[in-house]
Amino acid sequence: MAINILFIGDIIGDPGLDIVRMWLPGLQKKYKTDLIVDNGENVADGKGCTEKEAKVLFDLGVNVITGGNHTWDKHQSQEFLKKESRVIRPLNYPKGTFGNGYSIADTPKGKVAVVNLQGRSFMAPIDCPFRTSDWIISKLKSEAKIILIDFHAEATAEKLALANYLDGKVSAIVGTHTHVQTSDERIFANGTGYITDVGMTGPYDSVIGMKTDAAINRFLYQTPQKYQTATGNVHFAAIYFKIDQESGKTIELEKIFIPEFEKKVEQNI
Repeated sequence: MAINILFIGDIIGDPGLDIVRMWLPGLQKKYKTDLIVDNGENVADGKGCTEKEAKVLFDLGVNVITGGNHTWDKHQSQEFLKKESRVIRPLNYPKGTFGNGYSIADTPKGKVAVVNLQGRSFMAPIDCPFRTSDWIISKLKSEAKIILIDFHAEATAEKLALANYLDGKVSAIVGTHTHVQTSDERIFANGTGYITDVGMTGPYDSVIGMKTDAAINRFLYQTPQKYQTATGNVHFAAIYFKIDQESGKTIELEKIFIPEFEKKVEQNI
């Protein structure tokens, strides 16, 4: 028997929520999903995830919401993390940080552990994600055969290093944070499914979700700019994993990007 998992990439504000509303019901039927996970660190207008946005996602069928470096950008997010175990943050933040770094979801076919880790290359100097993964995997082994990791990291090398380090120890590793879907989805030799980055669910007429003028000015003038979520050209990015219930290994995966980008412009000559 296999467990079908859908992971939705970084949801950006209301545009991201709207396209999830549009496409998720059909994808649930197509892939016969047992578990739906999404990265929601940007779902509250680009900064964090509050109870309001989480309720929308849970009502749509999402089971676990993961986070990242923007998890704490809104103070409401911090309070929400204290009481909602299905909304998690990177486990390798220092001891005492609000929230949980993993969640165990019950599905009709068995338990699935979802772990959130954050990279350190070009990011905050937090605890080691490699050593943290050793600790949490040893803790979860007796509770769930299937372990999914959201590795919220900047550097491709760090993500690939973790995937090689954990190949065969976890069921799947999904990269998030860069907001750009990669074309390297694969199953490693010992059964771990992988993609460097699942991509962004949100507006692509933007700079990774942010209105272009503000983003450009940030680079031009090297000064802070007000974050405003863009709205145009919205796409849905995700990845599907089919995981063997007994072995905990990925046996099939498929990346999803809806709608596809236009790659040809019709011209009247």
